[in-house]
Amino acid sequence: MEQSKIDRINELARLAKCRELTPEEAAERQKLREEYVAAVRRNLEQALENTYIDDGRGNLRKLRRREKGDK
Repeated sequence: MEQSKIDRINELARLAKCRELTPEEAAERQKLREEYVAAVRRNLEQALENTYIDDGRGNLRKLRRREKGDK
């Protein structure tokens, strides 16, 4: 995500503390927040794709995605 968009999220947060946001500002803030969360999730998924677990015997295995119901 571009730094300018993060700066805008922060600017809208500061404005919200001082006064009520207009409907347009609130909608913009919500859209930017959703975009930010999506970017964080993408980055996390990429990091996890490159994560390996050492079993203690020197064997590395790729971290796998859990299925629903796995524990």
